[in-house]
Amino acid sequence: MQLSADLRNLLNRIDHRGYPAYKDTRGMYQFPGYVLSIDHVQGDPFASPSKVSVHVKGKTAGFPQELYKGDHQRIALQDELTRQFGRRAEQFAFKAKGSGKSGLISVSRCGQEVLERTACTMDPATGDIVLRMEIGFPANGRTINARELEKILFDFVPECVKYSLMYKNMDAKRLRGIIDLAEDQQYIREMLPKMGLCAFVADGSILPRESGVSSRPMKEGVKFQSPEELKVTIELPHKGAVTGMGIRKGITLIVGGGYHGKSTLLKALELGVYNHIAGDGREYVITDDTAMKIRAEDGRSIQRTDISMFINDLPNGKDTVHFSTEDASGSTSQAANVVESIEAGTSLLLIDEDTSATNFMIRDELMQRVIHRDMEPITPFIERIRELYDRYGISTVIVAGSSGAYFHIADTIIQMDRYVPKDITEYAKKEAESFPMISVPEQDGVTPDFGRCPRPNQAFKGNDRIKMKTMGREAVMINKETIDLRYVEQITDSEQVTALGYCMRYAQKHIMDGRKNLRQIVDELENVIRKGSLAALCESSSSISCMAMPRRQEIFACFNRYRGNMGMR
Repeated sequence: MQLSADLRNLLNRIDHRGYPAYKDTRGMYQFPGYVLSIDHVQGDPFASPSKVSVHVKGKTAGFPQELYKGDHQRIALQDELTRQFGRRAEQFAFKAKGSGKSGLISVSRCGQEVLERTACTMDPATGDIVLRMEIGFPANGRTINARELEKILFDFVPECVKYSLMYKNMDAKRLRGIIDLAEDQQYIREMLPKMGLCAFVADGSILPRESGVSSRPMKEGVKFQSPEELKVTIELPHKGAVTGMGIRKGITLIVGGGYHGKSTLLKALELGVYNHIAGDGREYVITDDTAMKIRAEDGRSIQRTDISMFINDLPNGKDTVHFSTEDASGSTSQAANVVESIEAGTSLLLIDEDTSATNFMIRDELMQRVIHRDMEPITPFIERIRELYDRYGISTVIVAGSSGAYFHIADTIIQMDRYVPKDITEYAKKEAESFPMISVPEQDGVTPDFGRCPRPNQAFKGNDRIKMKTMGREAVMINKETIDLRYVEQITDSEQVTALGYCMRYAQKHIMDGRKNLRQIVDELENVIRKGSLAALCESSSSISCMAMPRRQEIFACFNRYRGNMGMR
């Protein structure tokens, strides 16, 4: 361990030298109250910024243990510290001048959701804090400008640390409110199954978003108000009694005219698997955290997935128990998505008619009469939806705008009328009596086979130079293979996509052996993360990337969409 004075002297020595001399700064330096670690130095001023971390002992930071005693409290506190540091850092970004990315100071940019990130971690036992950031080491052309880096490391960063990572300098009341909210949100999650619910939407929630490119709440958006028939009250530890709409387990249908809020409600339920920050409008929209949004996904890769529950007896004789294709149709992709969600352990499916394959969702009574069941290889979802709940305990929430066929089998029917929900179950059921009910198969589907075992790609074995590139929330490229995640709609942050890339890389190098099935692989991967945090996936302290925690469901989704010679047996 060197002292901050040693770093200052080193900067004086290398000033005006060629940019590679910055490599000499790598190491750990004791500053007043914290340790500054220069983990990775960029190759030139136009390359990816240097990676720097700050390490603060728990006793020095001084945060009361009650603020991080459980996972949900700790994650909420880490999230707030990241946001606070980011706001401070923005004030100093590019104040140090130079070419390329000189003067950049940045940490992870957090959205409306509260996610566990590598950007800020807190040891639950000691309260020790590690905050990771990127800094553009200043240069004039490709000549070191050490005076400007000195300003960043000795003036700007200490200011950020002082007011973002030291409890005595922070708003204690605000921090307590953030932790109270996290505890209330966790309490609702724990209460859902006990109350027979799969989701809860509090009265007063603001569900519409500001715009298609902004996840902030819409100004003057219509406040959610539960219909009396579905109203439940939950007594929270801190906020007290909160009333809202409880969506019961089973089959729920959301109907209504166009632009009346059906998809807005479904979108809120999709993202209710995550906690949201105060002021988001969806703080008390809480969904079963295993919920999976299902849609058609034309062109996706499918590797030996058992879709025989929905598709059988194809004219070309293709095996649907171990179904594989590099270019799935809408119906086969949606069938695979349902089965893979069951494999991942979901208890709730979320479906929007607009993004579904019609022939997968329904065959009306007339079509059933004209095209006999023996001539149709697809068993539509409507004929399996009740079985999914009765046999597997999987509930479904469906948004429908054009087909009333689901009225017969739905347990609850909600109409959205100008963003106001109404329980029309009794009325819709009565109207449905005038229309023939769709017939269902006499026998249940065969339980899907989840024994498929991915074969590892040998290019990963012993290779420490695997290239990865995250393309927003849409995809991650590993070497030259792109994993398309555009339609995995509950990914909410590009750093989750980065984490999924590292999950794939780590599993390929250390877990996949051709004998473990996908469930066993993901179990082992989650155990690695649980023991060593997300950073354990990077395998090197100097190469820890900005990552956010993906759910188990998204890890399965990523593995299922990988085309890179990951055959199954």
